[in-house]
Amino acid sequence: MKKQSEIIISLIFLVVLFFCLDPFDWFMPSMLEMFLLVLLVLVFAAFATFVWKEGKGDEREVMHNMLAGRFAYLAGTTTLIVGIVVQSLEHKTDHWLIIALAIMVISKMIGLIYSQRKF
Repeated sequence: MKKQSEIIISLIFLVVLFFCLDPFDWFMPSMLEMFLLVLLVLVFAAFATFVWKEGKGDEREVMHNMLAGRFAYLAGTTTLIVGIVVQSLEHKTDHWLIIALAIMVISKMIGLIYSQRKF
């Protein structure tokens, strides 16, 4: 049941992100745009709760969770790097891409340092 709710929250999060991109060039009135932003934050909070509360399990389950985290981290950093390269070639780099990448790398380092000292 826990895995199903995680998958459902993840899918809702992806759907909300998709509509935040306005893929169909719909005119989004201010009220709808604000609703989507609030919904995005709320669904992300639920998603982050599942990620944060990943419980302990046997070695195989822990390995699967670590592998999923690695894939997600590499996918996120790769996407940001591609975005930075593409936008740099167009001479209009969005600073948020660089900030997001820096935060990911810094948080990874902090996590590694924390785990080495804790365990």
